[in-house]
Amino acid sequence: MLTLIHRLRGDEALMQAYQRGDASAFETLYHRHKDGLFAFIYRSCPRREAAKELAQETWTAVIDKASTYQPEAAFKTWLYQIARNRIGDYWRRRDNHHQPLEQAPEPVNCAAGDDRESLENQLMAAIGQLPIDQRDALLLQQQGFSQQDIAAITGAGEETIKSRLRYARRQLRAQLGEPA
Repeated sequence: MLTLIHRLRGDEALMQAYQRGDASAFETLYHRHKDGLFAFIYRSCPRREAAKELAQETWTAVIDKASTYQPEAAFKTWLYQIARNRIGDYWRRRDNHHQPLEQAPEPVNCAAGDDRESLENQLMAAIGQLPIDQRDALLLQQQGFSQQDIAAITGAGEETIKSRLRYARRQLRAQLGEPA
């Protein structure tokens, strides 16, 4: 019954319940956001094992920082900000200044002639070549965040986010051979 009630509650209320010691509230948050969060991390670091580790580190940080969460910030924005910080730490540990993806994403198994999956692989490889700030903005937008949310997550101004998105799209079109 409590789980059903949790499913009806918003993220912020669930996080506050978790702060008060309700472990099932955290479980609901985890199940609600684990797939989208992993997708974001995997697109930023497309080595499956590294992405799994970063996702685990992110959820561990949520647990460790639960007492600092303030409901003025949307839980999802706070969660992705933590994930983005973990991704940044990952790249800094590798001392990679431009921070392109180390390798193309693990290819999706596609049947002969399956243009959609081939295009998806090309797109992910092109996204991997974007500068980190542009890539983050684009991937966060693909996760459904507004430009205002992306600005909050990244600590950049909204106009900066608009520019990063515009440059990212322009660069992707050029890499994929589409007219600018």
